[in-house]
Amino acid sequence: MNIGVPWPDLWEAEHRVLVMQTKLYQWAKADPGRRFDDLANLVYDPAFLVVAWHRVRDNKGGRTVGVDGVAPRSIVSAGEFLAGLRAELKARQFTATRVREKAIPKASRKVRRLGIPTAADRVVQASLKLVLEPVFEADFKPCSYGFRPRRQAQDAVAEIRYLGSRTYEWVFESDIKGVLRRDRSHRSHEPGERSGRKQACPRLGEGVPTSRDPHRGWAQSEHDHRHTPRRNPLAAAGQHRSVGAGRALHTQVGSA
Repeated sequence: MNIGVPWPDLWEAEHRVLVMQTKLYQWAKADPGRRFDDLANLVYDPAFLVVAWHRVRDNKGGRTVGVDGVAPRSIVSAGEFLAGLRAELKARQFTATRVREKAIPKASRKVRRLGIPTAADRVVQASLKLVLEPVFEADFKPCSYGFRPRRQAQDAVAEIRYLGSRTYEWVFESDIKGVLRRDRSHRSHEPGERSGRKQACPRLGEGVPTSRDPHRGWAQSEHDHRHTPRRNPLAAAGQHRSVGAGRALHTQVGSA
């Protein structure tokens, strides 16, 4: 990446990020066994940080504070904030802060524990997501809908209805208990499967966010030939729906 200009504007940053994402996706798609040894320089690249910052700030959680009491939208000097963050990342001195926990009641009367990272952690997580997503997207099938950009559970339901009207008769639904817990022994994808032994990314502690960010189409679906960026590589699908009549077709959706 050309990082001669320290802080590009949002339009230029989005363009540069899209160009690099396209290259990463094409490289990963062309060689399924390829390992990317050093991606850290992209995580702290100014263009990636600028795009990540705008996504974090403009997100509906931009008014939410972490344990440091700072909300992204309350940060006045974004340039100074990003410069300090980039310096820490470049020097390999960045360390994630503990998250602020909030208990969210569920319809089943159980409680879902939500971890709210600090503004700095959210920006780094968003930047890492921009870097890793095109690499891992090359490995996923078009029938997966879980935590994928521009895809949601409603799309999976629509496909089920469509197939249900065309000879398919059965819908199988299952839920993997605690699939997103950090101590699970089986994971759908690990960063190490595509990244080499060098430090490919900074330490993040709590992982990348699982929200679906609107991308601009660096991956083309083999299923419908529309330009459709695909799922977040580090978020495992919480539910698996399969519709079958003779041949197997799996439609995966993420838990809410």
